Amino acid sequence: MTAATSTESAGGVQLVGTPGRPARADRPVRDPDPARNAAYWARIDAIVDAAPPLTDEQRAIIRTAFHQPEARRTAA
Repeated sequence: MTAATSTESAGGVQLVGTPGRPARADRPVRDPDPARNAAYWARIDAIVDAAPPLTDEQRAIIRTAFHQPEARRTAA
């Protein structure tokens, strides 16, 4: 059984031919040395690009886990 996959990111941006997430200009600095910081984010980008895309079922599970207002209200 194969599930259909979508090429939309969480923000609704259509990713055409681009694996992973779009680059972020506002990434936090993980190392004060610019070269090491760039290497860190290059490793993160490589990991994200190598990951398979989420199926629609996986997206639904994640959305359900984060969208449970009643559970959040009772836990607070």
